[in-house]
This record gives sequence, C-alpha cells and structure tokens, in this order.
Amino acid sequence: MGEVQGKQNMQSPCLNEVTQVCPHSCCPSPFFNSPEPLNKVSKPRSSSADCRRDFVATTTSSIFPNTQFTNHESLPSLQQSFSDFSKAYPQYADTYQIDQIRATEYYHLSLSNHICLDYIGIGLFSYYQLQNQESSKYQTASSSSPSPSPLPQASPAQISDIPFFSVSYKTGTLKTQLLHGGAESELESAMKKKIMNFLNICESDYSMVFTANRTSAFKLLAESYPFQSSQKLLTVYDYESEAVEAMINTSEKKGATVMSAEFSWPRLRIHTAKLKKMLVSKRKKKKKRGLFVFPLHSRVTGARYPYLWMRIAQENGWHILIDACALGPKDMDSFGLSLLRPDFLICSFYKIFGENPSGFGCLFVKKSTVPILEGETSSGMVSLLPAKQFCLMEESLSAKTELEQTSKFKQQVDELSASNSFSGPISIQTLGIIKVEPEEIPKIQKSEIVAIPKGSEASETKGDENIEIECRCLDQVDSLGLTRISRRARCLINWLANAMSKLLHPNTDGVALVKIYGPKIKFDRGPALAFNVFDWKGQKVEPVLVQKLADRKNISLSYGSLHHIWFSDKYQREKDKVLDKNGMAESKKKGKKDPGITVVTASLGFLANFEDIYRLWAFVAQFLDADFVEKARWRYTALNQKTVEV
Repeated sequence: MGEVQGKQNMQSPCLNEVTQVCPHSCCPSPFFNSPEPLNKVSKPRSSSADCRRDFVATTTSSIFPNTQFTNHESLPSLQQSFSDFSKAYPQYADTYQIDQIRATEYYHLSLSNHICLDYIGIGLFSYYQLQNQESSKYQTASSSSPSPSPLPQASPAQISDIPFFSVSYKTGTLKTQLLHGGAESELESAMKKKIMNFLNICESDYSMVFTANRTSAFKLLAESYPFQSSQKLLTVYDYESEAVEAMINTSEKKGATVMSAEFSWPRLRIHTAKLKKMLVSKRKKKKKRGLFVFPLHSRVTGARYPYLWMRIAQENGWHILIDACALGPKDMDSFGLSLLRPDFLICSFYKIFGENPSGFGCLFVKKSTVPILEGETSSGMVSLLPAKQFCLMEESLSAKTELEQTSKFKQQVDELSASNSFSGPISIQTLGIIKVEPEEIPKIQKSEIVAIPKGSEASETKGDENIEIECRCLDQVDSLGLTRISRRARCLINWLANAMSKLLHPNTDGVALVKIYGPKIKFDRGPALAFNVFDWKGQKVEPVLVQKLADRKNISLSYGSLHHIWFSDKYQREKDKVLDKNGMAESKKKGKKDPGITVVTASLGFLANFEDIYRLWAFVAQFLDADFVEKARWRYTALNQKTVEV
C-alpha cells in the first residue's frame, strides 16, 4: 500500500527512522529538538537550521514586504496573491498532485464553494467513493424457502443515507478485550489491519480497540488505568479539551493527582522548568509514577513539542500516552515509534472530508503494558459492522410488531458481531469500498436479507479469505508521502500567518486587526492557527461571532479556549487584559484557578489550497471596517434571538 510498510518500518534501525523525517535534511527532527533549558550546549548551525532560517526570512521578505492593509477593498486579487505566493514558495508547485486529487475525488468542495477549516485529522474515504455508492443500483434477490415478502428495491434517496459502516457498542473490560480479543466482523478485522499498516504500528507489539470517538478513547483508558498505585496524571495541553477533561474527571474519581504543564506568555511555549520538575523523580524507586499524556502538537495553536519530553518521562518511571489525534497525514512516518515505544497511543479517523466528519477513535496498548490494566467494566468500545447489512436487517423487520422487531434485530446483530465469517446468498461487497469474494452470512432467514449489489453473485463456497477495504483517502495520503504533504501545509499556514499580521486598523497608532497566539511564522509548526479579531478600539470581537459570520461566507471555522497560561512578573499587568473576564468569572464558579482565552481556530487539512486561505484572509479583512463590526454584531444578535444557539 503506497509507501507504508508496516512491520518493516517498526523494525527499522533508529538512524533510518530518524532520517525519514526529511530526505532533503531541511526538516527538523523532533527527536533532537530539545527544550533550551535542558540543553545549554551551543552547537554549530546545521544545514537544517539554515533551511528553517531561510524559510522564515523568505516569508517575511517576500510576502507583502513593507506593506500594510487598512482597507479590505485594497487587498490584492486572488490571482495576484497566488502569483506572488508561487514566487515566494516555488516548492509549492511540487504539490500539484494534491490539487488533482481534490478536483477528482473531492469535487464537492468546489461545487458547494465550501471551505472546511473547522477540524483536523485524517479521513478514511473520498467523496468519489460516496458518489459511487449512491449511484449504484440495487436489485432484489428471491429465495426458494417460504418466507415473508422480499424487501423492496432501494431508492437512490435511501441509498444516499447509508454510511460506509455502522458502529455497535461493546460491553466488557478493556483488559479482557486486549488479552483475549473477541468476536469481530471481517470488516472490523480488515479495517484494523488497514489502520495499523497506515500508522506503521506492528501487530506483534501493540493491540488495539475501536472506540466511539476520541473522547471515548481517553475515558476508556482512564477507567482501566491503575491510578490507585500509579497516582498521578500529567497532561500537556495549551487548550481546553473535552477528551482530556473526561480523562481528568474519571482519574480524579479514582484518586489520581492531576497536574498540567504550563505555557509561558506571550509565545505560549512549554514552561520547561516547571514541566521538568513535575516529571523528574528524586526517588530511586522503580515504582511507576503515573500517566504522562503528551500530544505531538497542539491542534489549536499548531505548536509542536519536542519528543525529548517523552524520553525524560520514560526515564523517570512514567507510563506514556501519545495523543496522535492532531497528527497530519503521514506524520507518523516522522514519529519513530520504535524509538520511543509509548505504552498507549490514541488517534481518530473521520469518514469523508467536508462531507461526514463522524468516524471512530483507536486506542493502542503496548502488549507488555496490558497486564497492568484493571479489569473493570469499561464503556466506549465499539464494533464495526457492514452498514448495508445493518440497514437491511432493520428494514426487513419493519412489518413485524415492535416487540418482535426488537427481539429479532438484537439477535441478528449479536450473530453478526459473534461471527468471524459471513455466509448466505448475499455479497458484502460495499460498492467500491469493500472488495470481497462472496462469503456466507450466519443463521439468518434468507428472505430477510435479499437486497444485493447489482452484478454480484451469490456463492455457497466457504473459505477464510480476508476482505480488503479500499480507503481511498488513506491510500491517497500514502501515495503523496510525508515530504510533499508537510511542504504544502508549511507554505500555506505561514503565508496565512504573515498575511493576517499585515491587517491594521486605519486612523490608529498601528492597532492590529488580528492577534495570533502561539507560533506565528515558523518553519516547524503545525497546520493550525489560533487568533482573535479586535476592533479599532482594541476590543476583542467574540470568537463565536467571527465563527458565525464566517459560516455565512461558507467558511467553516471553530473556536476554543487556551488554558494553563503562565505569566512572568514582566507580564502581570498584561494578564488581566489578556484573560477573558467571562472566563475568569466562570472559572471561579467552577472552583477552577485557570481562566483562559477564547480564540478562533483555523485548521488546514492536506486538501487545503491557496484559495481557501486567501478567502479566509479576505473575510477577516472586512473587520477593518468599523461599520462592518457593528452591523455584524447587530445582525448576529437579532439572528441569535430566533435561531442561533451559542
């Protein structure tokens, strides 16, 4: 599958794995990007450092040099901006394959004129696959056995509502599931193999379970982790996270002491001295200290964190949980899993970019770590079922009484979940998504599942052949590779950060329209931007208002809250102005001492193009007009009274 070579990559020598970060030696290796206070030895500037320095210099000198925009009507056109962008970043032209993929596989983005900047992560399927599914025709198959009337032929409307797979919740314990496994459909087995190959995770070293979502994965681990003996939970997040809060709440109920890294204002870098103090143990006992939760970078500010923190934690007796949910496509290729070998890893996948962000979470546990988990009943684990079977079973029972429907449907789902193969007169070929030879379905009346894809043939041949799932988005990412994808994101996010900084209010002493939080123009940063818009008086425009107004322009943004911000004595006077007053009041009500800063966030997926970021920039520039702010606030307030929920 493209560049993925699962087990080989897991077993590759350390040197090979590190050099895969960037074959041209211009990408920094996170393994050696250590915090400054922990490594005071001066080193000669490397070619990698030169590359990073030159990139920043090019961005600042070539993108609107010595230019400020005080009127949204004075912005250069899209065509002119792209021409200048291409000259500043000639390497961007090498990513044209992504534009081709977007045009052929995700053409709905252009048709709907929709810009998706409101979630980050990796999709499974392409929109082209969805359309193939919707356009496929169904036919009814009859059965020789006496039975009720067959199902009617599915209409296009019905077909369009069928997702690629269905999710069914599991009950039981995480430890038992990891140690002994459980009944799973062939679809689930194939998807698990696909995911592990994509992430370069070896099945001999790690076990995994599917969860309903990212939050479920965090809560599931907290329910099973032995906080009674390893009593600490230490997290590294510069923003408020629902998933992390679920883990914190669960761990506190089990008696854990919760700690968090802090981030120094104004650059929001990790406060290294404080984090090191919490991580490093003065005791020589080998007893595990607790769980260290480390995201590879912030999904809100785009800040990347040195992997050295994980090594320090391991050396001081911590179990390591890697939060890989904010990883961009193919970022796992630069992670070097075999070097660090974390105890736990969580990631998530959504279905279709710009169309269906639902999906599932994945929790990986190192097999040598499984025995330390507690055997308590856990929630959040799910099974994956072929969606069409799930839907057809539901329709086949519609003519029966409610009691009969419930009983029979549960029985069928249980049989499907408990089966490792399928038998009967139906193919589970899912219209270009699942390629499979006709298999058999468990003991369900033949008349109850009769709709089959046109052109497929029933077969009574039994076999153990595994099905193959075609996840076109994952395959496309594999074919593109890490270097091409990261290069594209680097050019786009840095252009956007620089362009935002050029917007200044007219007739003021250089009052900036936009404030960016965290890294600004930086070679090594994630494809996410946290910012706020300020009016000409210096008052912040509420992020939720910015989000709603952007939505009217068909631009999807999100908003979040920055937390755990540390202010040195130098910035104490600035502290009260920076932190949200509403947030401070709300924090006091909840008994918390950590008021935050609400921000607008824009996340660039691998399919983002220059027009996407230009249109966002042009939208934000409209706030340079003071009347626009006032009219927008009035319109939003009026609309909010009727339909908008904040």
